[in-house]
Amino acid sequence: MNSPRPSAPSSARSRAGFRLAEGGLFAVILIFGLLLTWFGGSVDRPVFRQREDGTRERSMTRLPNGDEVPATLRVNKFLNADTLVQLAKETSFIAIMAVGMTCVIIAGQIDLSIGSIYALASVLAALLLHRFGPEGAMAGQPVLGAVLGILTGLCTGLVCGLLNGVMVTRLGVHPFIITLGTMAIYRGIAFVGTDGQSVGGFPAAFRQIVTAGGDSGMQLRPLLVTLLVVAAGTIFLRQLAAGRRVYAVGGSELASRFSGIQVERVKVGVFLLAGATAGLAALLQLGYYGAANSGDGQGYELEVIAAAVVGGASLSGGRGSALGALLGALIIKMIATGIVILGIPQSWSQIIIGAVVILAVVLDKLNQWWSQRGQTRGARI
Repeated sequence: MNSPRPSAPSSARSRAGFRLAEGGLFAVILIFGLLLTWFGGSVDRPVFRQREDGTRERSMTRLPNGDEVPATLRVNKFLNADTLVQLAKETSFIAIMAVGMTCVIIAGQIDLSIGSIYALASVLAALLLHRFGPEGAMAGQPVLGAVLGILTGLCTGLVCGLLNGVMVTRLGVHPFIITLGTMAIYRGIAFVGTDGQSVGGFPAAFRQIVTAGGDSGMQLRPLLVTLLVVAAGTIFLRQLAAGRRVYAVGGSELASRFSGIQVERVKVGVFLLAGATAGLAALLQLGYYGAANSGDGQGYELEVIAAAVVGGASLSGGRGSALGALLGALIIKMIATGIVILGIPQSWSQIIIGAVVILAVVLDKLNQWWSQRGQTRGARI
């Protein structure tokens, strides 16, 4: 008699677990948002009006004595359009990289160099874009410069990710050591290439591509790109055979080898994905801030890994989701926003984020222990 295949029930339990974890993250975000709304208080914001030429100017209000003073509107510190748009934009840069990092962690790997890849991709793309900018040697071809700048940023991320993956698989060294070294190397290259100076002066076509041509505070292009990346990551991890192989390698590398999975290829692939997401996030950053320097992305490795882990990715491998990465990034940025709104000194930011990471890892360990205990009881019955 053929024994039943355990893969289907296991897959169903895995999907149910993802939905439960993601539902919990949604609840945490909702509760945190309500707390910030309640305890954040209110603030007076200036009111602007649109001129006929499209520019903005301060609105004025007339007092009973005839004097005109700038108009203000009292809004909640957290629950207002400007804060929410800023939160969405800042979350986007981290969330995009967190999707790539989640793939790396699911495969049982780690990448400490993702912040440095972000900086190097940003700097190299900026150096090329500057040549096509208003003060550059090739100022007459802005569209070509924008296209080449985008390709440079993406290719830099891919090459750095490829180097990480090849060294991890070929040298047989733990990815923590390899990416710790490349973290310093990539950022050092960025510093040498710019002499520590900021690089700006990009063609207008590049900014128009990234921001959809808008200059108002309601620019949500990074959020739209993030949602596309999350959707692509979800399809890759849950629907494609390549994504299932990533879970398999993270769950048991030995079993994956016996199953015929090319483990080294999977590992290189996830590092490639992480590099590509770092390059994409760097391009969005260039479009919005209009400059790059070798210090960009300092500390991003902590925030990105924190977003992936808080989003449900297990550092033991084999578990995680793209949607969880987005939700984890939102929680991390809500913490940073809450620190500002509540008037907590910024020096506490890294302490709080580090504590959140430790708490997420501890909860993950408890969840693994509880699952193993349940499986043991089931086997005895």
